[in-house]
Amino acid sequence: MSAGVGPVVGADDGVPRCPWAGAAPSTMRDYHDAEWGRPVHGERAHLERLTLEAFQSGLSWATILAKRPAFREVFAGFDAERVASYDDRDVERLMADARIVRNRRKIEAALVNAAATVALRADGGLEALVRSHAPAAPPAPATTAEQQTTSAESLALSKELKRRGFVFVGPTTMFALMEAIGVFDPHLVGCHRRGR
Repeated sequence: MSAGVGPVVGADDGVPRCPWAGAAPSTMRDYHDAEWGRPVHGERAHLERLTLEAFQSGLSWATILAKRPAFREVFAGFDAERVASYDDRDVERLMADARIVRNRRKIEAALVNAAATVALRADGGLEALVRSHAPAAPPAPATTAEQQTTSAESLALSKELKRRGFVFVGPTTMFALMEAIGVFDPHLVGCHRRGR
């Protein structure tokens, strides 16, 4: 079993970061430093991240970040009511838009999840549901070998979201969502973002 890799120090700035953040200024490094692991607030922000995590499945996060402005545009700023009202013509419009990931199942899932988000408002909302699955003992990995890809909490969140009508919300995708939106601190011990 590999010992894994700890934080990598940037040659240009001397700052230790999680290894995936890249060695030089880049979109991924900017995302790591400014967004990943920081809490987001509000229904739109949570629906956006949940949607983008589903689209990311099988692709690189860098691809999704590059397409994020287009995703925000075509999905009406992730306004749940507007996206839930999309119909078959909208699906075809989205399938023809090369600026986003053109996967019919994922596009249809975005519409289903928007409708489920609207329905969830009557019971506290998407943000409250996701945040209620925060781990009591958050992980504190020192190396990549110690990092998890699922947890009991992400499995429970996945099951609850599916029960409430959401799709493309498997436990690995929900773990990535929980990391991305700061449900717990996902940074490696020794990374400059850890604990901030």
